[in-house]
Amino acid sequence: MFFAQQCFCCLGIRTSLPKIIYPLRYFRFSASAIMAFKHKNTKRIEGLDSNVWVEFTKVAADPSIVNLGQGLPDIPPPNYVKEELAKAVSVDRLNQYTRAFGHPLLVKVLAQVYERICGRKIDPYTDILVTIGGYGSLFCAIHGLIEVEDEVIIIEPFYDCYEPMVRMAGAKPVFIPLRYKPATGNTVSSADWVLDPVELASKFNSKTKAIILNTPHNPTGKVFTKEELQMIADLCIKHDILCISDEVYEWLVYTGNKHIKIATLPGMWERTVTIGSAGKTYSVTGWKLGWSIGPQHLIKHLQVVQQNTIYTCPTPLQEALAQAFLIDFKRMDDPVCYFYSLPRELESKRDRMARMLLEAGLKPFVPEGGYFIIVDVSMLDVDISDMEKDKPYDYKLAKWMIKNKVRNFHLYLSARFVAQGAKKSLRNTYGFVSSKYAYDLFY
Repeated sequence: MFFAQQCFCCLGIRTSLPKIIYPLRYFRFSASAIMAFKHKNTKRIEGLDSNVWVEFTKVAADPSIVNLGQGLPDIPPPNYVKEELAKAVSVDRLNQYTRAFGHPLLVKVLAQVYERICGRKIDPYTDILVTIGGYGSLFCAIHGLIEVEDEVIIIEPFYDCYEPMVRMAGAKPVFIPLRYKPATGNTVSSADWVLDPVELASKFNSKTKAIILNTPHNPTGKVFTKEELQMIADLCIKHDILCISDEVYEWLVYTGNKHIKIATLPGMWERTVTIGSAGKTYSVTGWKLGWSIGPQHLIKHLQVVQQNTIYTCPTPLQEALAQAFLIDFKRMDDPVCYFYSLPRELESKRDRMARMLLEAGLKPFVPEGGYFIIVDVSMLDVDISDMEKDKPYDYKLAKWMIKNKVRNFHLYLSARFVAQGAKKSLRNTYGFVSSKYAYDLFY
């Protein structure tokens, strides 16, 4: 230790007293301050710290709020799915590590299911990767296939992780909005949101590496038609571009619509990574299991990312999911198959929510698939000019509703997507809020 002079002032008389300073504590403080300055975030995550999920989930913790923000079910998964998990954890060997790229039984049954859907042979060990949710599949695809300074086309509005994942890879997101073109008739549908062919074509150039497609679309509920998919496919083939196709809502398609995998179109299998999700398929979002399916020459790069990040996924969950898939694979010709019974149940609840919104004087866009609904709120004419200036209108409206109306209406309008792509397309084009009806669908 050593002494230092410390000055005090009392009644106008200035004096000095010795003060003991301990060097170790002194230098530790100084080193800590230096380290805090030195060890900043990496450039690849610069500006990505803001997350609307985090912000609105905190607000929705209030028990008086009905949270329509996250796409999670309010109904239990099928009993047989839960029973298979109970069986799996009771087997000792299934509580240990399994194959890094997917539990053998699971990749085999996934291959069987998707061979039937795609009409082609799928190798369970080279053409499939099981990941931590659809999120994990997106991460592996983007980081395994996208280079620094590549351009990736993203359709607006979009799932909130697309843009930050592309930026983390050092690539540039290029946005193309869905534009509102109302069809004839009284029904307002998610089908009324379309890509402009000329505008889409203008986004492709020599730097373009991939396009991220999402169908059924989150949050509009749009199910892309074969003609729309063919337009995208033609551009991918013409410019030799990859397609990362997020199809986690593949089974949640409502009457009169059909989900078509872009990978099944001529010339697209060899350039497409298709992403699926157990959470959306079986209403088990907490299991966080997803998968990527595609040709070996693409999937092998995703496998490299996985083996050097999370390495593998939980064994008992994969075993239980495999057994559930086996049950439903055997009854894919039967209406009781969960792949078909879940959308039937949700469709009636979608219709109920649409009626409720109409009765409230709002204009819902009836979704063709998925969990969510888009609502025109322009007629509310709410003055929110005193709120955060740098946020889009619908984001601020959601906060205004929570603060001023929740006790009366018990309604939470989610602004999850407008923080990213929706603010550039839905809001600016038509004055929309993205309001998701997960609660009412599953209530």
